[in-house]
Amino acid sequence: MTQALERSAVPVQYTWDPHSIFTDHAAWEAAIGELEELLAAATALRGRLGEGPGLVARFLAAGEAITRSVGQISVYATMFYAVDTSDQVASAMRDRAQGLQARAAAALAFGEPELLAVGIDTLLAWAASDAGLSPYRHYLERLAARPPHVRSAEVEELLGQVRDPFAAASAIHGVLANAELRYPPALDSQGRSHEITQGTINALITHPDRALRKSAWEGYADAHIAVESTMAQCLSAGVRQNVFLARARRYHSALEAALKPGFIPVEVFHSLIASFERHLPIWHRYWRVRRKASGLDALHIYDCKAPLATPLVVPYEQAVEWICDAMALLGEEYVQVMRRGLREQRWVDVYPNRGKRAGAFSTGAPGTHPFIMMSYNDDIFGLSTLAHELGHSMHSYYTRRTQPIIYHGYGLFLAEVASNFNQAVVRAHLFERLPERNAQIAIIEEAMSNFHRYFFIMPTLARFELAIHQRAERGEALTAPILNALMADLFAEGYGDEVVMDRARAGNTWAQFSTHMYANFYVYQYATGIAGAHALAAPILAGVPGAAERYIERFLKAGGSRLPLEILRETGVDLASSAPVEQTFAVLAGYVDRLEQLVG
Repeated sequence: MTQALERSAVPVQYTWDPHSIFTDHAAWEAAIGELEELLAAATALRGRLGEGPGLVARFLAAGEAITRSVGQISVYATMFYAVDTSDQVASAMRDRAQGLQARAAAALAFGEPELLAVGIDTLLAWAASDAGLSPYRHYLERLAARPPHVRSAEVEELLGQVRDPFAAASAIHGVLANAELRYPPALDSQGRSHEITQGTINALITHPDRALRKSAWEGYADAHIAVESTMAQCLSAGVRQNVFLARARRYHSALEAALKPGFIPVEVFHSLIASFERHLPIWHRYWRVRRKASGLDALHIYDCKAPLATPLVVPYEQAVEWICDAMALLGEEYVQVMRRGLREQRWVDVYPNRGKRAGAFSTGAPGTHPFIMMSYNDDIFGLSTLAHELGHSMHSYYTRRTQPIIYHGYGLFLAEVASNFNQAVVRAHLFERLPERNAQIAIIEEAMSNFHRYFFIMPTLARFELAIHQRAERGEALTAPILNALMADLFAEGYGDEVVMDRARAGNTWAQFSTHMYANFYVYQYATGIAGAHALAAPILAGVPGAAERYIERFLKAGGSRLPLEILRETGVDLASSAPVEQTFAVLAGYVDRLEQLVG
């Protein structure tokens, strides 16, 4: 029987290093005490921001100090909890950190109402004449768009305080999914057992053994189905909280409340969905090519990632070298920083272990390294995930080194461009480095798997997310049967007549995204991100002079110092237009053409 490691059995060199932030839990506790002092100092400024630019600059600097402190406290706690969700001490630390985040938001909540009462014109005049306030000019310009959605200081404080209890729905869903679900063992064609965990499921559903894929896919889904009523109640609460907050801030919809603060027009979302629906026939064609290449009479969902060639074995150390080689296009400094993080500073928690949460992510805070959690499985898909998360991490590295803390938050819309950019560049490098037919098929399969997640699953979840928020806005029910039926119908459109649908299990897919479904219209940005990434990667891969330098200087180093669409336009792509999405569907179609030639 194949089993996941216990956390204590993972070699230390393959674990991330929380002690680079705090030497031990006692130091973490001391930092919480220091945060209390910072919160008290910021609160003491309440009612005084109209006294002049010096007080405003002092308040904003206090906010930055609090952001730094809360960030480090939260990241440290996360680094223990995420890798062992059954660890009750880590769980308590994570909960405490979330409470501190809510307290910090509440303590600073008086700021925006007071600043708006001073008047934007006055604030901008102060920023033009006061050296201490001038670095905050862009923040003040963004604040100018906020008046319709900023409430009184008392209401803002209350909205800050509800962040902690509002996190409960997502937390419950996450604990169920990551710590308490019990999966049946997956059985291969020889009757051997393989343990299903959040860290091993991807390796199992991409395995050459069809019986094992089927058993793993069904067992994973069935474990979620067993508690789907509870998960549906959690998701319903999360959606209704989004609707409540949108109305509390006087937005027309939860979608507008999610996009407008980031200066993303809702038309960008709707344009993406329209393009996705228009190009579904490309996916139908891909399923048809895959079925024929597999020699199957019928393609089931658990066949959609079955290897069409001998799977490439890519040990972690090899992945590090190939990624560093590929990213040399961005210059020596980029590679040196990345290599040092991977080899010396233990940025990455590499391998799966029992209790590790699902998925992969990059995290960090001002004053810390970027950190990556993943579950590497010695294959090309793990290499691709590592490249993706390194894109996030290097984006954060350059932003934090270049920008003041107030502009460290570059937003999800930009974040997914950086991550998918690295995947596009590494994939192009591998196509050149590994010319053999088997390897070429394997690389295309990785590409299609990545597109499947970001250009198929995520737009489908985005359509689902819009539908359930609209139901909540109309006061309609959100029960497990309703959620399952909505999800199954959307997947039926995506798979068309080419894939055999298991409506019960496919319809439960929403329950298997315990993080994404609570992030309030997050998932569409995977699709816009992959589109922006390919548009920015193309001139660099083509060797256009200055393109790599422009990407680092105008994009990676910009952080949130300008509006996201403005940063992208300056770097070379206009995501307010549908053109990048249309062009990326052409890239997808090209992969299908290439695969058909190789397997035909």
